[in-house]
Amino acid sequence: MPQAINLAEKLTKFSDHWSPKIVSSFNGHDIMVVKVKGEFNWHDHADSDDFFLVLKGTIRIETEQGNVTLNPGELYVVPRGIKHRPVAEEEAHLLLIEPAGMPNTGDDATAAVKEEI
Repeated sequence: MPQAINLAEKLTKFSDHWSPKIVSSFNGHDIMVVKVKGEFNWHDHADSDDFFLVLKGTIRIETEQGNVTLNPGELYVVPRGIKHRPVAEEEAHLLLIEPAGMPNTGDDATAAVKEEI
């Protein structure tokens, strides 16, 4: 029987920051939720854009072209190849969409391991 995915419920299942959790897939892409707080490392993705949608809280996407502040219900897509880092002064919750298997730092050696929940 088909079931809706409750993102708020999925977010209650973990407390770690900067560790994306896969909740579904779509045309070869992972749909993930993540909790963030503090600064992530500067990185880029040579082969893919980077999609961020804020569910709760506020984040700032710092880029080499300037910064973008996102509040709940707002999204931003970082174009491929642009160095960036998300920053959250307080804990924020995000929805991310990335090609399946793409490392969240753009580099397998430094990426968080993604797990399904």
